[in-house]
Amino acid sequence: MLSRRVWHPCSYWCTTHLLPFELHGKTVGKHQYHSAATIPSQAQVVICGGGVVGNSIAYHLTLEGWKDVVVLDQATIGSGTSHNGSGVLGLFKPILERQIITHSVNLIKGLEQKGHQLGFRRCGSLNLARTRERAVSLKRRIAYTRAAGLDCEWLDRHEILRMHPYLYSGDLEGGVWVPDDAVANPASVCQTLAHLAAAQGATYVENCAVQRLFTNEVPHSLVTPKVTHIETSQGIINCEYFVNAAGMWGRSLGEKSSPKVRVPAFPAEHFYLCTKPTMEALDALPVVRDYDSHMFCLTRGQQFIIGAFEHQAKPVFYEGIPLDWKERLQGDEKHFQSVKEDAEHRLPLLKNIEYQSLINAPDNFTPDGKWILGETPEIDNYFVAVGMNGNCLQGAGGVGKAIAEWIIYGTPLMAMLPFDVRRFIDLHNNRRYLKERTKEVVGRHYDILYPHQCEYRYARKLRCSPMYSEQEARGAVFGTRMGFERPLYFDTSHTRGDPSAQMPPGTFRKPEFLDFVREEYHACKEGVGVIDLSSFTKMEITSAGLDKLQQFDADESESKTAGSQVVDAMQRLCSNDVNIPVGGVVHTGMQNEQGGYENDCLLIRKSDNCFLMLAPTFQQTRIMDWMRRQITADASVSISDVTSMYTVLSVLGPKSKEMLSLMCNTELTFLGYTAKEVNIAYASGVHVLSFTHTGEPGYTLIIPSEYTLHVYGQLMKMGHDYGIRNVGMITMRFLRVEKFIPFWAEELDSNTTPFEVGRGYKVKLNKDYFIGKAALMKQYNTGIQRRLVHFTLDDAFDFETDIWPWGGEPIYRNNEYVGNITSTAYGFTLGKMVCLGFVKRRDAYVTPEFVLENAQYEIDIAGRRVKAYASLLSPKLPVVQMDKITSYRPKIRGIVTHK
Repeated sequence: MLSRRVWHPCSYWCTTHLLPFELHGKTVGKHQYHSAATIPSQAQVVICGGGVVGNSIAYHLTLEGWKDVVVLDQATIGSGTSHNGSGVLGLFKPILERQIITHSVNLIKGLEQKGHQLGFRRCGSLNLARTRERAVSLKRRIAYTRAAGLDCEWLDRHEILRMHPYLYSGDLEGGVWVPDDAVANPASVCQTLAHLAAAQGATYVENCAVQRLFTNEVPHSLVTPKVTHIETSQGIINCEYFVNAAGMWGRSLGEKSSPKVRVPAFPAEHFYLCTKPTMEALDALPVVRDYDSHMFCLTRGQQFIIGAFEHQAKPVFYEGIPLDWKERLQGDEKHFQSVKEDAEHRLPLLKNIEYQSLINAPDNFTPDGKWILGETPEIDNYFVAVGMNGNCLQGAGGVGKAIAEWIIYGTPLMAMLPFDVRRFIDLHNNRRYLKERTKEVVGRHYDILYPHQCEYRYARKLRCSPMYSEQEARGAVFGTRMGFERPLYFDTSHTRGDPSAQMPPGTFRKPEFLDFVREEYHACKEGVGVIDLSSFTKMEITSAGLDKLQQFDADESESKTAGSQVVDAMQRLCSNDVNIPVGGVVHTGMQNEQGGYENDCLLIRKSDNCFLMLAPTFQQTRIMDWMRRQITADASVSISDVTSMYTVLSVLGPKSKEMLSLMCNTELTFLGYTAKEVNIAYASGVHVLSFTHTGEPGYTLIIPSEYTLHVYGQLMKMGHDYGIRNVGMITMRFLRVEKFIPFWAEELDSNTTPFEVGRGYKVKLNKDYFIGKAALMKQYNTGIQRRLVHFTLDDAFDFETDIWPWGGEPIYRNNEYVGNITSTAYGFTLGKMVCLGFVKRRDAYVTPEFVLENAQYEIDIAGRRVKAYASLLSPKLPVVQMDKITSYRPKIRGIVTHK
């Protein structure tokens, strides 16, 4: 057995680990660690990064029999940031994140039981609430995590003291005890996983930097290129798969390929303060998270370790990570002083204990604080597993398993949408953007993130519609999606020239802006509302035109068939029938082989060989990648992202037809869902659709961007006497939830089928073939095990004073947990709080009878169960039809119409 010292700047982590091998190009036992002369020339999988995440991926791949795996590290195994983390394994998380962390805990616990010395200790954790709002936040989390199987409970300040006698609890509202939380030694786990992966067949190469990744890219080809080989400082390795698990170096590694791969993660300084050893062992004490101080504290041996996710973080290495990065890091006592003071306030005995030097242990953070995982859209078989956000160990085990399964089976086996690398666009990878966003994203891990009320402060005003300045002047309060500024609602008390309207302080009860939302809602119901949907993803899908194809084919009938290749391709991708006439509009899903949603979109057939697609904002990268992977090269179909070329306005309400008719000389009566290209005022080429995303009567306008400000100005002038109102995305949400219209990424995702959300009528099983048909046909014939349900809360719920449901709340049927709420809103017409949520059964099918008969429902809202009433149908709400409005022409100067 050879002894190897694992570097860490904190003495308590600087322990000597006995490893059965030496990672320096020498043979020890049965394992060969290659030097430059013997680097493999071929591998099935190459993993760049010998940290705990990369080693976990290698371990899980080799565990499944994939032996031809090479792990590269530019220095030595575990010498990057894998030693930096606190080692805390926290399970008090949202459900999808907790599933991954649970595997990490089980993996490390299992290895410890087999005799590996990993420092694993199930000590539990105390999650403290200093304020009432924090208490509500934690009780909401208790409700959904406990229902899903996590053991946790609310403690008062006296019970907290019994769990941790050194705490000061006089200023606490209470806290949450999570007995299954644990700690482990990150360095030991990292080295052990490397040892086990090597024992199972993986090859490790140290001091080997990846210099370039090569693909089979063909210029101007529509086919996504695939990994072929990499060039390293020790030679070339041909490979089938490549995994970027390079931690802080992940972003720069992504730039070493053609095309470049987006890996939007940026390092921030991350500090730890360790005490000198005390006279007694402290291992029995739980981890303490004092969220309102942005501070946590754990113990190891005879030491306390204090860490933080500070409110204002310090990004580091702006111009790239130097080779001597460890030597350049220094402790910032001034920056950490407030954290130290808060720690001594919470644990007064720290005032009498000496400290070691402050440790600066940087880690990678992502723009939204979530891991970056999955196969990249730029290059096939190029996978990413980076962005551990200050705790590399916590997700490493589960992430390694998820990525290994994705590589082996070609698709993720667990829900990965929140972590998907395809949730980003180019701006997210901009260095300046990342630097600014990192300042606040670190602290958001401990902030109270009020739903729909907690927007980012930094790196804003990047993607704006042409109407942005005018909307701002009219009182818009903006939120951001995919970097796009979108009005959430309009503050009508705002006066032009005032400072920009701002979101009021967040709350879990009735929001302060509800009166503004109510006014916007009623404008959509009684007059005219205008919603800016410019952030929606817009794609043009085309095939070669008939005239071009006839140059190569003298047979006109064959040319017509070839010219309609776009229809054939879209029929394969879509579950609805999209072979519609030119000018037709169809709402359809795109399903995967399991029948789940890959997209929820609107298709407009612009010509024989061209569709325009409107899809959710978050889908801009993801759906382009998915469609390109499904459309074969011989289909002669191209996909273009035209998101920035068009603005989308939803003009809705019973008076919208009368008002728009005064701005164009085209008849706005439509038969079914159709589209017309019209001139509005002086703007030409505007597509008007007889469809709205809220279910209200009205139109969707797709406007060339250069005409947007003109059309918007004319709408607001003409609409004055029709009661026109600017309407924000929150009001749109309220309209949709009340009408039982599901949302992308909330109700619709890769694991949800149309039959489960009541959209089976939009699936055409009589089509010859479409992706997912077999799975949906089986579900149609056998039944479903979960169903989206529309709930209204009982009159005992007081929306003025009670804590609102905001999403995630558990649903109980006859006192049995059956699912969770996904979306909520106040229904102004119903006069009740409305919730959408899935009711599920494990071992039986969910039938209408199960949902509706002999069933009493309750929704757990922060520990209080509220009676609810279920329905599988959209409620019958009064609708004023556009054609019922009495003709009225206001006299307003400055309105122009144009044929």
